[in-house]
Amino acid sequence: MTDRRGGRSVPPYDSFNLGDHVGDDIAAVTANRARVARELGVAADRLVWMNQVHGTGVAVVDGPQDGPLPDTDAVVTAAPRLVLAVLAADCVPVLLTDPVAGVVAAVHAGREGVRRGVLPATLSAMASLGARARHVTALLGPAVCGACYEVPPAMQAEVAAVTPAAAVPTRSGTAGLDLRAGLAEVLARAGVTDVVHDPRCTVEDRQLFSHRRDGVTGRQAGLVWLDPA
Repeated sequence: MTDRRGGRSVPPYDSFNLGDHVGDDIAAVTANRARVARELGVAADRLVWMNQVHGTGVAVVDGPQDGPLPDTDAVVTAAPRLVLAVLAADCVPVLLTDPVAGVVAAVHAGREGVRRGVLPATLSAMASLGARARHVTALLGPAVCGACYEVPPAMQAEVAAVTPAAAVPTRSGTAGLDLRAGLAEVLARAGVTDVVHDPRCTVEDRQLFSHRRDGVTGRQAGLVWLDPA
């Protein structure tokens, strides 16, 4: 996971913004993305980005792409040293790996993605490449926590119909959503038991971008890749 530090972007995107769709200077975003490639020791074209739309579209890729994958909220690969990136600023970046089959995935799971089933769709795509749920490890990255994520009761009920664990009270006692808890429940139901939670709340942690806190802001990225055997 990246955070806000060490980039070229100026306020309100300061400074390591990796989102190219939020109004930031594209030259700064390009420099920040080049730093990601440099730090990981890969060519820039081996970073795979998505045009995320809060849907359930899953792309399976086997090599570099010409640009961001259109209308995609999850990307899967079995190709070594192809770095999959998911952008977030309150939604949950989910990183998945089956080291036995050699399959990885990056998933953008916001409220709508959780409700509509982006994670089961991703696990299905991974299975098509030989992955098995019992071998999968999941990282649920930093996101808005349940105590900070207030929603209307009807919206809470819509998500709870899919994953009851997501329905929680906020710090003030109103209806809230803990998307990471909901996703952990979805993963357990699918047979994935090795789930790691990054406990950071994007609203509370000033080293992370948060759209709910700041409105106009940047995006951090979750990154996952396979090293060659």
